[in-house]
Amino acid sequence: MPHRLAPPPPRRGRTPAKPGTVTVQVQSLTRGLSLLEALARAEGGLTLTDLAQRVTLAPSTAHRLLATLEKMGYVYQGGELGRWYIGLQAFAVGSSFLANRDFVAQSHPYMRRLMEQSGETANLGILDGTEAVFIDQVQCREMMRTIVKLGSRVPLHASGVGKAIFAALPDEQIDAILKVKGLPRITGNTITSPETMWQSIRVIRQRGWSFDDEEHALGTRCVAAPIYDEHAEVLGAISLAGPSSRLPDERIKQLGPVVAHTAEELTRRLGGRSPHGK
Repeated sequence: MPHRLAPPPPRRGRTPAKPGTVTVQVQSLTRGLSLLEALARAEGGLTLTDLAQRVTLAPSTAHRLLATLEKMGYVYQGGELGRWYIGLQAFAVGSSFLANRDFVAQSHPYMRRLMEQSGETANLGILDGTEAVFIDQVQCREMMRTIVKLGSRVPLHASGVGKAIFAALPDEQIDAILKVKGLPRITGNTITSPETMWQSIRVIRQRGWSFDDEEHALGTRCVAAPIYDEHAEVLGAISLAGPSSRLPDERIKQLGPVVAHTAEELTRRLGGRSPHGK
């Protein structure tokens, strides 16, 4: 007969936990976090009554939880109406997440999935000054494939990643870059006219993805979409690139929305938000 281990006796000075205690504690934590989320979404703070209604709690329960959060610095009360606001400790926790966010590590699984879905090489790039820099890549399994050296730079006006980032910038920043860098020709397909560039930017913004039609390298086509941070500012772009022979117009039209959807998912995963509300 197998031996059964008897539970250790309760420590002196402690009352043994009653059944259901863990559930109650989790419920309290959930309610407290709901209060924080409601305050985070509100501008100008909330009164106890408004806050309790938004999270469907009794005012007495909400006040008890708020008092605990206040002692820990996550909320504070102020103003003539006694409104509740997000506290400094909540900001500190959020800032810690942003400081420790590993962009490449969190992006990599999405890139691998994108490569598996499309059969083409996935790339990740970020903005550095007036250029885009490749910082990660998941190569496809085809014999013919597009390979970029990590750390290499591409112009914003003549690459898939670059154009996706370019179109996501504010108009005044685009104007400034155009004045400094211009639109130098790289291949016969490179956009060199400001009017045509602005037209391309409007199209990218409307559909959510860019298209590099052999504008940076002959024989290579690319589709890309921007990734945004918590301020709805462009953080980088994710792309698919491959030989033009495998990426005819119809396939580009299929892959563009797939890349855009992946970029939206990655934006949310990183705690970002799209300026278009997606």
